Amino acid sequence: MKDTPINAEVVSRHIQESKIRNIGIASIREIKRLINGIEKETGEKFIRMEMGVPGLPPAQIGVQAEIEALQRGVAAVYPDIEGHPLLKKEASRFAKLFLDIEVDEANCVPTVGSMQGGFAAFLTISKLAKERDVTLFIDPGFPVHRQQHIVLGLKYKSFDVYDYRGEKLRDKLESYFAEGNINSVLYSNPNNPSWICFTDKELRIIGELATKYNVIIIEDLAYFGMDFRKDYSHPGQPPYQPTVAKYTDNYILLVSSSKAFSYAGQRIGLMLVSNHLFNQVSENLLWSYSSNIFGRALIYGTLYALSAGTAHSAQFALAALLKAANDNTYNFVEVVKEYGEKAKIMKKLFLDNGFNIVYDKDEDEPIADGFYFTVSYPGFSGEQLLEELIYYGISAISLTITGSERHEGLRACVSLVKREQFPMLEERLSKFHLNHPPSAI
Repeated sequence: MKDTPINAEVVSRHIQESKIRNIGIASIREIKRLINGIEKETGEKFIRMEMGVPGLPPAQIGVQAEIEALQRGVAAVYPDIEGHPLLKKEASRFAKLFLDIEVDEANCVPTVGSMQGGFAAFLTISKLAKERDVTLFIDPGFPVHRQQHIVLGLKYKSFDVYDYRGEKLRDKLESYFAEGNINSVLYSNPNNPSWICFTDKELRIIGELATKYNVIIIEDLAYFGMDFRKDYSHPGQPPYQPTVAKYTDNYILLVSSSKAFSYAGQRIGLMLVSNHLFNQVSENLLWSYSSNIFGRALIYGTLYALSAGTAHSAQFALAALLKAANDNTYNFVEVVKEYGEKAKIMKKLFLDNGFNIVYDKDEDEPIADGFYFTVSYPGFSGEQLLEELIYYGISAISLTITGSERHEGLRACVSLVKREQFPMLEERLSKFHLNHPPSAI
């Protein structure tokens, strides 16, 4: 019998009963369900690092604004499909004050979370030109974006950016763009799962090539302002959140309320569509939509087919949050710095017990401490490591399911790990290290 913190017989039985063919490549939600079952039977709490969900209370400015909106009766009224004017106004201001870009209010569109924004963008872009039918993922990335493509029947290609940082990124991207069938590129910045952050040089490369080859860049800003190496919290003052929008007009920015404002449960996000792209005309759109204008097809065609607008009260919440940030009465970045502080401590605990950080640099600069980090352990593949750590009461996800080519690694999310659990994490990692000395593997 294994000498592990969690009863080995119980863990093995739950793994077998889960019917998951390979724990190492299980989805995030499958891992969550498995760990829930083990916790329930054993009564032992895990170090939960598999779910990328907020670990802080929701911003009360949003909560109060939503309560007031509900009390005014908005729950009985269908929201406008293009979004409430107040939210659109504050979203446009936010783009100027925190990104230093101009996006017309009309082109700031609320969505049911950034995931719906991505889904709508992929679908609409696929209708622009028949010969351009492939999305390029700069990996590693959020696994559900791949699932969205599978559901939609859309093609995609991908590459792991690990070996293509800096100027190397130019040749790699151009090798795909030159094929002539890439319609869009997706990446997150900061990156889920690796927490790498593209430099301005890299964003310029992406933007310049997007313009040269007429490729649309979908930039996922789910972790807005959360590269804590710089302070992006002051509206209208540099430094601004880095974005490809400084270097091309072919962009859609996905802005989420889930992490920056801890407002994940209300499923409210934004698409910021460049003025140029919003007004782009393509006769190919008329095969699927009543308009040949991209922005109108996106809103009144795709989004309308997905839902009759974004929840009314949640729009008032996000509008209030953005207004407070824009008016410099609410510093949302300061609130979420807790994630970076926890990551710094947790990474040291892993490193002190024989683990390595997989994605460890942005070009020549050490990677930031933030919402995620990636780890490996000598002698283990990521799939093996994920399963073995479950016996030690530690859960994460494999980098394999994120498109990463670093199959030895795991993604760890810090958000749900409480500071009072750090001694337990240290104890369990120490036990794992003792039972798996690298020299013996």
